[in-house]
Amino acid sequence: MTDSKYFTTTKKGEIFELKSELNNDKKEKKKEAVKKVIASMTVGKDVSALFPDVVNCMQTDNLELKKLVYLYLMNYAKSQPDMAIMAVNTFVKDCEDPNPLIRALAVRTMGCIRVDKITEYLCEPLRKCLKDEDPYVRKTAAVCVAKLYDISSSLVEDQGFLDQLKDLLSDSNPMVVANAVAALSEINESSPTGQPLVEFNTNTINKLLTALNECTEWGQVFILDSLANYSPKDEREAQSICERITPRLAHANAAVVLSAVKVLMKLMEILSGDSDFCATLSKKLAPPLVTLLSSEPEVQYVALRNINLIVQKRPDILKHEMKVFFVKYNDPIYVKLEKLDIMIRLASQANIAQVLSELKEYATEVDVDFVRKAVRAIGRCAIKVEPSAERCVSTLLDLIQTKVNYVVQEAIVVIKDIFRKYPNKYESIISTLCENLDTLDEPEARASMVWIIGEYAERIDNADELLDSFLEGFADENAQVQLQLLTAVVKLFLKRPAHTQALVQHVLSLATQDSDNPDLRDRGFIYWRLLSTDPAAAKEVVLADKPLISEETDLLEPTLLDELICHISSLASVYHKPPTAFVEGRSAGIRKSLPARQGSAEESGTAQPEATVIPNQESLIGDLLSMDIGSSIPTPAVSAQPTSNIDLLGGGLDSLLGGGSGTDLSAGSVPTTTGLLGDIFGITTTSTMYTPPKACWLPAEKGKGLEIWGAFSRRNGQISMDLTFTNKAMQAMTGFAIQFNKNSFGLAPSAPLNIGALQPSQSLETGLTLNTNGPVQRMEPLTTLQVAVKNNVDIFYYACQIPIQILFIEDGQLDKRVFLTTWKDIPAANEVQYTLNEVKGTADTLANKMTHNNIFTIAKRNVEGQDMLYQSLKLTNNIWVLLELKLQPGVTHATLSLKSRSVEVAAPIFQAYDTILKLV
Repeated sequence: MTDSKYFTTTKKGEIFELKSELNNDKKEKKKEAVKKVIASMTVGKDVSALFPDVVNCMQTDNLELKKLVYLYLMNYAKSQPDMAIMAVNTFVKDCEDPNPLIRALAVRTMGCIRVDKITEYLCEPLRKCLKDEDPYVRKTAAVCVAKLYDISSSLVEDQGFLDQLKDLLSDSNPMVVANAVAALSEINESSPTGQPLVEFNTNTINKLLTALNECTEWGQVFILDSLANYSPKDEREAQSICERITPRLAHANAAVVLSAVKVLMKLMEILSGDSDFCATLSKKLAPPLVTLLSSEPEVQYVALRNINLIVQKRPDILKHEMKVFFVKYNDPIYVKLEKLDIMIRLASQANIAQVLSELKEYATEVDVDFVRKAVRAIGRCAIKVEPSAERCVSTLLDLIQTKVNYVVQEAIVVIKDIFRKYPNKYESIISTLCENLDTLDEPEARASMVWIIGEYAERIDNADELLDSFLEGFADENAQVQLQLLTAVVKLFLKRPAHTQALVQHVLSLATQDSDNPDLRDRGFIYWRLLSTDPAAAKEVVLADKPLISEETDLLEPTLLDELICHISSLASVYHKPPTAFVEGRSAGIRKSLPARQGSAEESGTAQPEATVIPNQESLIGDLLSMDIGSSIPTPAVSAQPTSNIDLLGGGLDSLLGGGSGTDLSAGSVPTTTGLLGDIFGITTTSTMYTPPKACWLPAEKGKGLEIWGAFSRRNGQISMDLTFTNKAMQAMTGFAIQFNKNSFGLAPSAPLNIGALQPSQSLETGLTLNTNGPVQRMEPLTTLQVAVKNNVDIFYYACQIPIQILFIEDGQLDKRVFLTTWKDIPAANEVQYTLNEVKGTADTLANKMTHNNIFTIAKRNVEGQDMLYQSLKLTNNIWVLLELKLQPGVTHATLSLKSRSVEVAAPIFQAYDTILKLV
């Protein structure tokens, strides 16, 4: 009889009966009772009242009963921590049981019980089990270390379990090695510092590769994932690892194959200098990827999503395998669409005829969504493979002749894009498109057709009649179509003004008077004013050359693609998003990326999240005009995630930053600001950085008699706006208030403006304390601040520039090791160079000057007679900036190299260096 009978009971008074049975002297009765308890617990009944009775059943030699009791303990120990302590002695005793299964069971259960009191007793048994003679116990204990680290990381480090775990990597049993690798990977992933606590070396990697052949599939995946996080010391080692991993590509398990592909993709970046070896490796990667596409649809989809990434990074791997991505009639739609996307990525002049033939066939399918995608794919091929554009256009015309409504509409949308890509080349087909005007009912298709008519109005004899027919139902059109109609009619008027004046007046009237769509009305008013004031300027604006569009299949930007390649065979590669985007708590964790292609083995295990605190500009002065100037309460900030430390070592900068001759200004030895500012700047306030002189921000003629001079300063870590208000009017001014527009750094007043009545000819000085908790929006230039000041006369608007040095915060000094690894981790594309002129003083003098302005010198080296200063600074929005200053003795110019994940801050920082270094 099966155990299903335990789940069918619905008796009342069960708890009392179970209590009695649990205390029965007969072992079989006890076991039956515990099974009933577990069944009740499984279906959601509360059986916690039986805790002491179940715990009493632990004292047994029966392995099945012990497993059941341990299962109960894991479930209820957290809600009954005081009673769970009763089980500790039994756990400790079971950890020394002659039966290895019981030893393993005990240590596994203790690791699952997340109760602090029990955790303390776990250390000694766990230490013994890690050295147990039985491999099953050792592999169970290895996983238990990872569980214990999750409960108390400090305990694991203090008790030396990490070293014991690392010793298990040399174990003779491959499954113990696999579990140790799994545990170490889990610990590294959850490291609070973002740095791996245990780093692999050449010796360790060799042991892992040896164990790889004998592990289970689960163990192989963990070992391969760890190998993906290792950077070989040279190309020879990388080749050796590739050769030993390549046999895994023939494995029957898809997860093992994809994990092996991930390792090889990363190592190919390091081996990019050896083109022959990479070409051989690419040929070996193609067959296993193709084999994955013969699996069931769900596995196919996962494989296709990973292949999509691989093709973007290295299209050569599958360039000869186009046929395997052809869609089958019985493929699910999600597989069809993914295959279609990969086909476009692999499309080239060599295979375009084959691809177009397939796509044309797909356009006759019954699935409307798939047909639309196929038609759009033909357009994308025309844009991507220029020599085939004419063939693609011909194919699209053939599809239009079918008169299938949704096919025609989709074809017109993509033909508009082809016109953008190849202007003045395929206009002969416009007459064919116009024949289908009456059948268009989708907004995107109608808008595309209107755009084509407006763009080529001078070549369409009846363009005015066609556009007029659209205007008849203008109010009922979609907003997208209305906007295109407005622009198309204005284009027509500018090209053929003689006969279209009434038409343009009609559409402008519809847009500005009869519409309640603000976008449409604004565009209408702009056109109206342009046409009425300066038709020549209107022609330059409306008929300006448009930028050519490009193939848009490669939507993943390179750094994201590199990161996703490192996550092949995980959910990240299916979502095409980094783990930080969908896994809670990963924002400051370890971020993976491919090493730079320089032949040097740089570690790529960790990286800093980018500071994304400067959004693009939206409406600028409009936001300021609509503000409630009387309110001084700042709105919440859009702040950056703080960057985490990186843990890369070795390579190029090591010799400059560590050891050797020269003065070393590492952390702790940089001069402080105390007592030095007077020497450098000629001022006595030691806690104040350089403050520029006041400038006139609001002249009296624009302020109706109110004149405002101002400057920014930073004192003791606090940002201030120092203002001088002068009344040059004939009447007193009162009721002052101030408000800032959204800006790049979230600057906002911390308190209301403290100005009373300002009499005629009177000047008042005030300091306005600022915070960085305001709304954030990227400005051009980046340091622009738009301000509104209100008084009893009017509201006045002005813009000023924030000196970026006031945003350098006091804790911007990086540790030397972190500086080095961060510099390596930031892509080379994010490095900007600048030449500083009129630089005076020695390297030490300049370092002191910069220190007073919160630019900290990490190290100083002398290389071939040239002084090198390595410096760091941190902005208020948590953007880190790393700098290298090269000084040549006796030369008044210097080279400044800047690296940052937000490289847009470079220009104002260079300007700050220019200003500070020129100070006497």
